[in-house]
Amino acid sequence: MHDRSRPPAIPDRYPGYDVLTKRSGPSWNDKTREVIAERLSVTATPLFLSAGEFQLVRAVAARIVPQPSTRPPIPVAALVDRKLHADIADGYRTDGMPRHREAWRRGLRALEAEALTAFHRPFTELSEGMQDQLLQRAEAGELKAADWGDMRSDDFFKRRLLRDVVLAYYSHPAAWNEIGWGGPASPRGYVRLDANERDPWEAAEAEPGHEADAARTNRHVR
Repeated sequence: MHDRSRPPAIPDRYPGYDVLTKRSGPSWNDKTREVIAERLSVTATPLFLSAGEFQLVRAVAARIVPQPSTRPPIPVAALVDRKLHADIADGYRTDGMPRHREAWRRGLRALEAEALTAFHRPFTELSEGMQDQLLQRAEAGELKAADWGDMRSDDFFKRRLLRDVVLAYYSHPAAWNEIGWGGPASPRGYVRLDANERDPWEAAEAEPGHEADAARTNRHVR
């Protein structure tokens, strides 16, 4: 988990790049525009999770995918909630894991019980260090509260919590800007496929000392 006592320097590896400039260009088709518009319209109002569960997911997400203060935050908890509300599952599950909705309900209930047992406070009221301690113990499979049932804490952490939180984060255009991704390659696709080759409609990654060059290129990416 992220140590906020040492804030990460998140370099602007793709200066001047905004994937949303592709919205009206040839890189995206109508279906892509529709999907992106829906994601951008997500608000912090839970549709599946209870208010308490929603706040717990927000707290957990802040430890898993800390966000820079230089842009509006990606609504990770809301994106996870919308996936649960729509009942969008992986199409498979491993032995011992309940269905995704039940896994989230049970996992959040168990994590809250562990916080109350270990620290006598709800998870959302714990210090970041205490939150990290519980999440690290969940990852290691060390949490054994009765609320887990037959679902192991490490399975919940790795196969549901971590997976769904990270997928939610990187489903959002703000995260695409950070990694220089252009969104779904439909209909334009990619042409230059060899190592270190870049299509004109792809973001240019800044080389140390040449950030201004990358920024000038990225302002014209469509």
